[in-house]
Amino acid sequence: MRKLTTVFATVVAASAVAATLMAPSLAGASSHREAPLISMDPAADSTDVYAFVSPDKPDTVTLIHNVYPFESAYGGPNYFRFGDDVLYSINIDNNGDAKADIVYEFRFKTTVTNPGTFLYNTGPITSLEDPNWNIRQTYDVARVDIESDGSASSKVIGGQLPSPPVNIGPKSTPNYDFLAGLAVQPLHGGGTVFAGQRDDPFFVDLSALFDLLTIRKLPGNAGGGSDGLARYNVQTMALQIPIKDLDGGDGIIGVWATTARKATRILPTQDITSLPADEPYTQVSRLGAPLVNEVVVPVGFKDFWNQSKPEDDVANYGSPTGPVFDPEVPKLLNALYGIDVPAGPRTGDILPVFLTGVPGLNQPANVVPSEMLRLNMRIPPSAQENRMGVLGGDLAGFPNGRRLGDDVTDEALQVMAGVLVPGFNVAPNNQLGDGVDHNDQPFMPVFPYVSTPHSGFLVGNETEYLNPSNPTP
Repeated sequence: MRKLTTVFATVVAASAVAATLMAPSLAGASSHREAPLISMDPAADSTDVYAFVSPDKPDTVTLIHNVYPFESAYGGPNYFRFGDDVLYSINIDNNGDAKADIVYEFRFKTTVTNPGTFLYNTGPITSLEDPNWNIRQTYDVARVDIESDGSASSKVIGGQLPSPPVNIGPKSTPNYDFLAGLAVQPLHGGGTVFAGQRDDPFFVDLSALFDLLTIRKLPGNAGGGSDGLARYNVQTMALQIPIKDLDGGDGIIGVWATTARKATRILPTQDITSLPADEPYTQVSRLGAPLVNEVVVPVGFKDFWNQSKPEDDVANYGSPTGPVFDPEVPKLLNALYGIDVPAGPRTGDILPVFLTGVPGLNQPANVVPSEMLRLNMRIPPSAQENRMGVLGGDLAGFPNGRRLGDDVTDEALQVMAGVLVPGFNVAPNNQLGDGVDHNDQPFMPVFPYVSTPHSGFLVGNETEYLNPSNPTP
């Protein structure tokens, strides 16, 4: 542990300006409803991004982009789905210059087979071609390769792929996992893809932490928290790509997700093909490392952040003054709980994961400081994952990429309390947490790894949901 702490503590950010850019702060729901404008546009709201070497296929990397926060499982008759008018992208920088070198783009299309009924389905859905399924989505996946001069080439690597239905209940979707399995599809040229509704994999005590940083059972490392995202679903786009298809030379990639809409919107039609083909897209959401926009970027800049690019981060956000440089959370920890924390301004212990990556771990050569999720693809998966990632001695976890089970909330709290500063890696600083240490459902051992979405029928029947006995009536 001492060696790992030293690795972090001795990191020097590219400059003092860069170090002030993205101080880690307290978690909310990662990036659920993190900015004023995007909170009104849930279909385009990125909630979480994950990037990790696949545990069961270590020659591949899994990339996950989740959108549409707080999906109630019983959301009928118009169940949740991806936006037909949204361009969803997973961006990859594989040479450290803060610019996308590879982009995977998702475009969706909704088809209504029977407009004469109000029902999502008119009988049990037993296959992805079942005529009982009335409102369905397909999607295309394209890979865009961008050269150093800015020129780009795009290739569709998956066309008209099926997205599974939502998990309605035992009568409508009697074998949901079978249907979801059919939606795991191969990509042309190698790789695998899935796009559909899943359980929200992020876990955090939302109600307590946003109630003036309440920790229900101090200091937070002994449970007692309430997962505010339990029983909620999200829309998941997951890719499993061979490492060789992403590697730019040193095995380190930076990953962030974006969503974009056409600059012109035509209402009430959803037929975006009626717009000119060259109608530009406008970026409306951006998400890399967790928590940044939601609780680090000041409210007056959140919408601007969602439209900005990593390559412009230092120019846009690198002011040596302001709340990012001297974050609020340590002051709250001191005021509310009397915890001794390092004095601001805090530059020496700012986690470089949000800027440059950690030297010797996941920092690319000649890195340009910028906020993204960085992953060293040459570090193999851990046989035994530690939810605290690198802070817990597990180099395959956050901030080296991000796995589904990494507890980024507890990591952020402890760092804000100064555990990387000499003299502050003591109790209770290194015991802080929100009391929620794992997801409400176990993750899958195989791709797409994200858990089965909650059933509307079961979540709507709390007694049966909490004490399942006979899930099929």
